[in-house]
Amino acid sequence: MSSPSSAHWLSLVGSIWLQTVNGPNSDFPVYSSQIKELKNISQVQISFLAFASDAGKLLGWFSGVAALYVPLRLVAFVGAGFGLVGYGIQYLFLNSAGLRFWHLFLLTALAGNGICWINTVCYLLCINNFASRGRVAVSLATSYLGLSAKVYTSLAETIMPGSKAKVYLLLNAVVPMIVTVAVTPSLRLLDLKSEMVSTTDDTAFIVMFAITVATGVCAVAGFSGLSSRVSLGVLLVVPVLIPVALRIRKSMNKMWEVRTRENRTQQPGSDEAAVVIEVMDIETEEEETMAAAEKPQEEVGGLQLLTKPDFWLYYFSYMFSGTLGLVFLNNLGQIAESRGLAHASTLVSLSSSFGFFGRLLPSFLDYYSAKSGHSISRTASMASLMAPMAGAFFLLLNPGNAFLYTSTAIIGTCTGAIASVAVSATSELFGNKNFGVNHNIMVSNIPMGSLCFGYFAALLYQREAGARGTAICSGASCYQTTFTIWGATCVVGTLLCVALYVRSRTRSLAGSRLPVGFKWLGRLAKFVLRR
Repeated sequence: MSSPSSAHWLSLVGSIWLQTVNGPNSDFPVYSSQIKELKNISQVQISFLAFASDAGKLLGWFSGVAALYVPLRLVAFVGAGFGLVGYGIQYLFLNSAGLRFWHLFLLTALAGNGICWINTVCYLLCINNFASRGRVAVSLATSYLGLSAKVYTSLAETIMPGSKAKVYLLLNAVVPMIVTVAVTPSLRLLDLKSEMVSTTDDTAFIVMFAITVATGVCAVAGFSGLSSRVSLGVLLVVPVLIPVALRIRKSMNKMWEVRTRENRTQQPGSDEAAVVIEVMDIETEEEETMAAAEKPQEEVGGLQLLTKPDFWLYYFSYMFSGTLGLVFLNNLGQIAESRGLAHASTLVSLSSSFGFFGRLLPSFLDYYSAKSGHSISRTASMASLMAPMAGAFFLLLNPGNAFLYTSTAIIGTCTGAIASVAVSATSELFGNKNFGVNHNIMVSNIPMGSLCFGYFAALLYQREAGARGTAICSGASCYQTTFTIWGATCVVGTLLCVALYVRSRTRSLAGSRLPVGFKWLGRLAKFVLRR
């Protein structure tokens, strides 16, 4: 049996690997144009296929309920199984005339629902197995979800040539199942009532941060080339060395303790024991303080959640920002095509890599703020991330490719950070007891927003193409109106999140810290609401 410290770090490594491959839908923009030609479907139908993956989240709360009654390993296998069936059937029958559009929609929705099951497992492992560092663990694990598109693109370019769509569908089907089988032994909740923040834990987190940053840099810098893909693969495997090192250290410490007792059989060592007790008391006090900082005012769950004004502010602010960013990323293939870019995969890899760093950013902030005994408001963090995203949409109105790449990087970073922060925000606002159900209810805004915003963008695209008498729209004007409306919508989402922060601030600890420059925004919002 592994020691508790190595076991819960092994569960984090398992979560990281699962998150790395749990974004098979993120590579859809790379092969969406080929699907469009192969199945002879319209841009609106392509938009509905992008929505289909998100539509699976409407029933994602089933995974939260299942996690309350069955082992997490089984929950993970169900999610991987849904993806295997959903993408596997598409791979087998993609060239068949019998595979119609509505078949593609239902199969993609099934695979999208499987993503929710695996996400639920990863979130619960991080929150429960790291009592005093739950936020940090969640942000670390979810940051790797931002690398999914990069990983699948690298695998597709390395493994085999051929039909781009079929290669990606095959990888989307089998890779999550292979990884799930590999990490099965680590997918268990541990009894960590005696867990304390120690020097060893701090060192492990620092090492994990270094590995994660190196992985992100490799992903951003190496868009192509076999050596960069090998380096990325090695960096994804390296985190497993942390629980191995902890296990070895634990064994060596036990051996040292045995030898020390043998050498001091005549000395009681009362002074040393007193020091140990004192250190344990200090660490326990720190743990209790941090746990209190993350404890919500009340535990909310089920249908009771829908009666809370905070939930609806949270729901729509996320829809008008994080979900809107996902819709933009889902349409990158068509946007790149309209701008005349030859390879959409480069743009998708860029968004994936910066999304990775965006998801990682909250982990850094949580780690260093927790060491000083403070907790950063999640709603304040989300609002401060929405503002630059709104600006990036307006920046896209410039037809230059440099602005397209810059805006994609900004939107990818902010979307990733918001998605990471939202996991902790759900528990901060509504508690941990029903987290699995609550968060899956909240992310149901993703399919709703994907349908509304994606369908709207597709209609404008087809109208512009129809005005030119062509099936494919070319030029910056294809999405100009769309970007303007999306930018304005994101501004509304920012204001809603500020209002949520104003409502929830009284429930935060007096020592809670805000992002720099955000305090004045909260005061302004409070003044406007009073007016």
